Amino acid sequence: MNQADVIRIAMEQSAVDCSCAPSDFTKSENVVTESLAADGARKYLKLPHICDLVSYGSNVVACCREDLMPGVRRFVDQLPNPGACFETPAIYALNRVLEKADARVCFMAAYFLPDIEQVFKADLSCAFETRLLHQEDFAELYLPEWSNALCKDRKHLDVLGVGAYDGGLLVGFAACSADGDGMWQIGVDVLPEYRRRGIASALTNRLARAIFEREKVPFYCAAWSNVKSVKNALRSGFRPGWAEITAKSNQFIAETFGKTGDMI
Repeated sequence: MNQADVIRIAMEQSAVDCSCAPSDFTKSENVVTESLAADGARKYLKLPHICDLVSYGSNVVACCREDLMPGVRRFVDQLPNPGACFETPAIYALNRVLEKADARVCFMAAYFLPDIEQVFKADLSCAFETRLLHQEDFAELYLPEWSNALCKDRKHLDVLGVGAYDGGLLVGFAACSADGDGMWQIGVDVLPEYRRRGIASALTNRLARAIFEREKVPFYCAAWSNVKSVKNALRSGFRPGWAEITAKSNQFIAETFGKTGDMI
């Protein structure tokens, strides 16, 4: 696998998720499609989307409900560049379009793809023993301290991990879920008292290498405001791949975020 393969596989996955063609992400003009449920979409997505915007940098691909397409088209085409669609005050304008669906922008994330050369060149050891773990090793690890690495609601997708041990104590843990046919997503946690010792980047990097050995593409997601997570991605050999914002119903936001959702 080479770097061009990484980008191709990622765009192919995004195309399934966004009901479009992989080549749509490289166009100079924006693309708006009707969001449809699809076999092969990332396993955690709830399709069809109300509205979802993706940019690999060249343009914006927006997939949404059919009745929202004219408003979303006006929104993406009135802005001067792709990045502007993902920033305020534009997001407030998008929320006005979404009022028709009783929805708002909910998730805003940066997705990172591996720089193959950097992943395999990085020297990211840590002071603790590390062990490769498999699905059968995860049964007792579905605990709050490992909630970024594992997802108890989708245990069958958690396929591979790397743990850091201080004696017999697990102090850091990176794991990946088989969210796409060709792409596995990495999440990582480190116990608070063991942070800032290079554990997260060492585990993330080693897991990325193990994923490549299984002929899959590792990917990494972080909220834009999660500076620590973004820094970990960069140290581990990952680079910005695409940006994505996703709208959800007001009911979903209220149920998921409680009082915070009521404030938004």
